[in-house]
Amino acid sequence: MAFSVPSITDKRRAFRALHQSGCFVIPNPWNVGTARFLQSQGFKALATTSSGFAHAQGYADGDMTREQVLAHLREMANAVDVPVNADFESGFSDSPDGLAESFGLAVATGIAGISIEDSTGDNAHPLYEFDVALARLCAARAAIDRAGGDVIFTARSEGFIVGRPDLDETIRRLRAFAAAGADCLYAPGIKTSEQIAAVVQAVAPKPVNFLMSSATHFTVADLTALGVRRISLGGTLARVAWTAVTKAVREIAGEGRFDGLAGTMGNAELNGFFHDDAKTRR
Repeated sequence: MAFSVPSITDKRRAFRALHQSGCFVIPNPWNVGTARFLQSQGFKALATTSSGFAHAQGYADGDMTREQVLAHLREMANAVDVPVNADFESGFSDSPDGLAESFGLAVATGIAGISIEDSTGDNAHPLYEFDVALARLCAARAAIDRAGGDVIFTARSEGFIVGRPDLDETIRRLRAFAAAGADCLYAPGIKTSEQIAAVVQAVAPKPVNFLMSSATHFTVADLTALGVRRISLGGTLARVAWTAVTKAVREIAGEGRFDGLAGTMGNAELNGFFHDDAKTRR
């Protein structure tokens, strides 16, 4: 039986539908292999991770070039049959015009969603001034609209992860971003039920993404009850892998012991998965 490959339009339509009701987990692979494995586990959408990809390539998060990231987005969007959301960092430009160019190029890779951050990368001034952040978002929104407008646009306010944990200011920004055309809102770093509920209520009825970056008492059901529509993991899964490798290697290098290899998946199991996955995709 012939396998029907979903088109870019199909993926974008499916991604938009996921944001209409309920709550879904959108995990973050960092290469084609992890993307295809996560898809096989039944996740209905995936998202790239700037940190996971950068570390796998030997870079610090934020040090990859726009061209490297665009090539990665294209590869990831083509690797799976589910929608892929792009972690596009701060858009690779300070100016609205440069940002618009970057977003046009990103949309052309085949992604189903894309995010914009209001962080500058400057520790002394970690957030763009409010008016500048809003102008940048409007430029990104216009670029998406020129490309067809069917990509889900997520606006992030980064205060809680760049040393400016001001909930009132975060909400002020998210409300403005929502009014300016963001489809989904995201405040990475908020942690408490009260913070989550406040953000959800502030931008309702637009959906909110919650970042699950560490072990927590929250379950999917808990976050659903708080009104969260989307749960992403950012670079957390990649850090889980790095943690296991680092522990095993340091034990070998420092103690001459190999205990960290216990419980490792067999090569045959991985070969079997990727062999079957390739056959399915032919």
